[in-house]
Amino acid sequence: MINLKKEFIKLTSTTRLYNCGVPIIGLTGGIATGKSSVSLILESMNFSVICADKIVKEIYRRPESQLFIQHHFPEVVDSTTKQIDFRKLREKVFANVNDLELLENFLHPKIKDYFLASVSSLQQDNKRPPFVIYDVPLLFEKKISSSFDLIITVYASKEIQTKRLMARDSIDLSLAQKIIATQMDIEQKRKLSDFVIDNNSDNPTSKRQTKLATSVQNIVNIITED
Repeated sequence: MINLKKEFIKLTSTTRLYNCGVPIIGLTGGIATGKSSVSLILESMNFSVICADKIVKEIYRRPESQLFIQHHFPEVVDSTTKQIDFRKLREKVFANVNDLELLENFLHPKIKDYFLASVSSLQQDNKRPPFVIYDVPLLFEKKISSSFDLIITVYASKEIQTKRLMARDSIDLSLAQKIIATQMDIEQKRKLSDFVIDNNSDNPTSKRQTKLATSVQNIVNIITED
């Protein structure tokens, strides 16, 4: 079993996020820096990764969430299918800080419940992990960094973020800049982290992925032991 080295276990269950009984590595970054790619690499290495974005998607599937959206943001719900248009929802909340706060206040208590349920599920399956990796985009923005044993940031410059986000989501420069501006500056996140995975390359995807996998493995070698 691969364990986290003792020098990187900085907290106890009473001081850790959600009073979690095992160490938590926070994996964060900015939008379009490549955090999801790093999560997939870590999962392929058989580490226990819990993804905040996946949790949010599960929450949106619940009837109570759909009712909340229909009530507070009816213009983003298709009148025929009754499905949430997430592109419209994103455009709306990133254009209005009050709308964004309203949505986040609804989501975050539920995120806690899902996170703890995910850890509990691992334990019930007799796969109690020596630590978990929590992929959470807004780790610093939500001022929860002190609740993680270790923080790793996936880094790409703001220019690269903007370029990737526009291409990935087929949005214009203005919206991409608005979305990025709602997050803490990536340079500041870099300074606040224990480790940084550099994904600033503009190489073709295959070459970038190979370089990224090597960077992830290097950090894993530093922080873990058999």
